[in-house]
Amino acid sequence: MEKMIINGGGRLYGSLQVQRAKNAVLPLLAASVLTDELVRIREIPKISDAENMLRILSELGCGIVREGNDAVIDSSNAASHEIPAVMTKEIRSSIFMLGSVLTRFHRAKISYPGGCDIGLRPIDLHLSGLKKLGVEIVEEGGYIHCSADRIKGAEIVLDFPSVGATENIMLAAVKAEGRTILRNAAKEPEIVDLQRFLNAMGAKVQGAGTADVVIDGVEHLHGVDYTPMEDRIEAGTFLIATAVCGGEIEMSGVFAQNLAALLHKLRENGCKVYIKNDKIVLESKGRLKSVDLVETSPFPGFPTDLQAQYTALSCLAKGSTLVVENLFETRFKYAGELKRMGADITVRGRTAIVRGVRSLQGAPVTACDLRGGAALVIAGLAAEGRTEVLDLSHVDRGYGEFERKLRLLGAKVRRIRI
Repeated sequence: MEKMIINGGGRLYGSLQVQRAKNAVLPLLAASVLTDELVRIREIPKISDAENMLRILSELGCGIVREGNDAVIDSSNAASHEIPAVMTKEIRSSIFMLGSVLTRFHRAKISYPGGCDIGLRPIDLHLSGLKKLGVEIVEEGGYIHCSADRIKGAEIVLDFPSVGATENIMLAAVKAEGRTILRNAAKEPEIVDLQRFLNAMGAKVQGAGTADVVIDGVEHLHGVDYTPMEDRIEAGTFLIATAVCGGEIEMSGVFAQNLAALLHKLRENGCKVYIKNDKIVLESKGRLKSVDLVETSPFPGFPTDLQAQYTALSCLAKGSTLVVENLFETRFKYAGELKRMGADITVRGRTAIVRGVRSLQGAPVTACDLRGGAALVIAGLAAEGRTEVLDLSHVDRGYGEFERKLRLLGAKVRRIRI
């Protein structure tokens, strides 16, 4: 196990290039089994979720060649339709393998996926969508067994615009017979990126980024050389860190329209935000003002993956903020750790009342999930004294070289093995 030691209280200054998006890379890796030809995915971030997904592909029989930060995937000898249970316990996004493995082998076996403990995150939307495509599903012994001699296009209406279900159905329908129309689809930018990737392979997908996605099945998909989109959540995390610590940061390689909800809140907090092409510059000069309400919702609303980090900011803002989490029912587990540092937070179910305090004090805290861990790091950067963040394995799932990038901004952080 490793921990991060942070000597807080300093301002952050500098510029960073945003990594490729965790939430885009993982479904792209899953989609690589849709073709027998070579797939190159460039600039894969140094995060454990990506490494675990590559290991799953290897277990299926895919050849993996690493060339720097690129991965070349050869699925021509893939033979297994069983996604290893030991890997699905580590990574929630293993569920994406269900649609792509079904398309490739017309059957799939997967155990219920793991990942961060932020709520139930039921996969019934995935399974009901697959059933509409003609997939027979049997759940027994903790495993999901899927089979379909023929995958046939259908009209599918999601009860909720789930990102995972939208992407999984796209992967299952891309070579189906006929047309699939997916209504009430999620609109996140990562879904648009998956559409670009699939169409570059020869698929016929349109409408990603809107409520209706239309997939016309094709018989064959070919190889592709592809660079995924930027990680808007990583960019948002560093913008929030600079906002609460004070200073100035330039984030390159990120498009402001993908972070519009966050940037609006940061301006309300009193930050100055400048946008030019794929660059965002943020200036923060002192103690921030609180906003009355932050409420997570599907894109283009405020991202649930930035809720914890923004709550850490609100802990030091002048005034009170009501934070409402609409997507996951147990995403405030980090709040108890922030209270150890002197934060004034009251949590009731999916709602937190955050009363800003003048200062936080460094303390030993433990990350219990990916974004909650990032929130603790942000709080440690802004706190007085020394903070130790334990269980960095959660943070490493989504942030590549986190402490190195923080040091580039002037933060006093280091990682040690314990």
